[in-house]
Amino acid sequence: MNLHLVLLIAYSLALIAVGLWVARLVTTSSDFFVAGRRLNAGLIFSTILAANIGAGSTIGAAGLAYRDGISAWWWNGSAALGSIVLAVWIGPRIWTIAARHNLYTAGDYLELRYGRAVRGIVASIIWVGTLSILAGQLIAGAAVLTVVAGVPRWFGTIASAIVMTIYFVAGGLLSSAWVNAVQLVVLLAGFLIAVPMVISAVGGWSALAAVTTTTPGFTNILYSSGPGSGFALLALLGPAFIISPGLLQKIYGAASARTVTIGVGVQAAALAAFAFVPVLLGMAARVSHPGIADANLVLPTVLAEQLPPAIGALGLAAIYSAEVSTCDAILFMLATSLSQDLYKRFLRPDATDRQLLAVARMASVAGGVGGVLLALQLPTVTAALGIFYSLLGVSLFVPVIGGLYTRRAGATEALASIAAGIVTRLGVQFSTGGRGYGWLDPTLAGLVVATLAFILVLAVRRPAPESIRNG
Repeated sequence: MNLHLVLLIAYSLALIAVGLWVARLVTTSSDFFVAGRRLNAGLIFSTILAANIGAGSTIGAAGLAYRDGISAWWWNGSAALGSIVLAVWIGPRIWTIAARHNLYTAGDYLELRYGRAVRGIVASIIWVGTLSILAGQLIAGAAVLTVVAGVPRWFGTIASAIVMTIYFVAGGLLSSAWVNAVQLVVLLAGFLIAVPMVISAVGGWSALAAVTTTTPGFTNILYSSGPGSGFALLALLGPAFIISPGLLQKIYGAASARTVTIGVGVQAAALAAFAFVPVLLGMAARVSHPGIADANLVLPTVLAEQLPPAIGALGLAAIYSAEVSTCDAILFMLATSLSQDLYKRFLRPDATDRQLLAVARMASVAGGVGGVLLALQLPTVTAALGIFYSLLGVSLFVPVIGGLYTRRAGATEALASIAAGIVTRLGVQFSTGGRGYGWLDPTLAGLVVATLAFILVLAVRRPAPESIRNG
């Protein structure tokens, strides 16, 4: 057993121990879902940043940088720009509504604003789409274990799922927030130490710039090779990081609206700076290992082979931290959407607090199993995450934002927007092979049509009194 694997096992056990220790404080569904609404700005910062730095932000961004160069910054940069909108305009406003009405989930807000039909439809969409992002994180964890120990992908996928499921099932958001703080320290330390050492080992910035002779645009941050690369990622990722149910529900756990602004705002700045880290490592891998065929293995390979064993182990632990910390945010969405939005609202409205907590934990386990099964079918991290971010953006962005800023809108507008966005997204995807129409890629097309549908129905429909809600 090599040093890398020993340290990763020890680290995984430590995460589980922290999660189980904090779980002693979780006795009610409020503790599980929103941490009793007592998270300070520091914990909001760490839990949001840890959730946003996941498989796509590390392994996915590095694999994209290996191909396209520094323009892969837009993978994390788009999330940072979305986070600014969340911190300043959306987060404080929705926290105020959640605190006033004791909301636990994004579905609670949608029902308050649009009615139970919208809640049920969105909860179902979230469950299907969220499994794909969970699969992406598990693919990343498996890639680390493949490089470190040579274990098959299925084994690495299951091992990663077990670690994050245990500590999340025990303590929900409260356990996640404290475990995320530990993960964030390891994550940032590992990457910040690794970047200068790896770049130096491959010959410095001049060696990275030399790749432009074979790959035009490799050092141009505004370069884009089409949908899913460069600045085109802003349409795919920006909206999702503004209205992601997992992020909104973490915000519900904040102690105040001001806490939301500070915690999420500082997180946005940190994420924008961090965005260069996996990109530079991916570019360095292109110099030192030009023949890597599997994009999932770019980042683990360069950390394992270009650094001394102890530093390489820290870097690999950083990747593993990123993967696991995002997994718990995803399980959070799965658990809450099934237990609160579907089970309690439609199946057992009279469910006790104890029953609701039990269902949330069972939903977490079911989500973990579903993520493993899907991870074994999807080829890459970016393929898995693209499904989730696109589906989330075209279905939820307009109803959430419209609900916060337009009092006249009701269920008809929301349903029209959701249907138009999804149908357009799928139609453009299949009719153009994913290429879109110039700058109008499938996701952006879905967002544009969803917005137009919302506005058009709002303009021609006379709202019923009960659809006018002031939150």
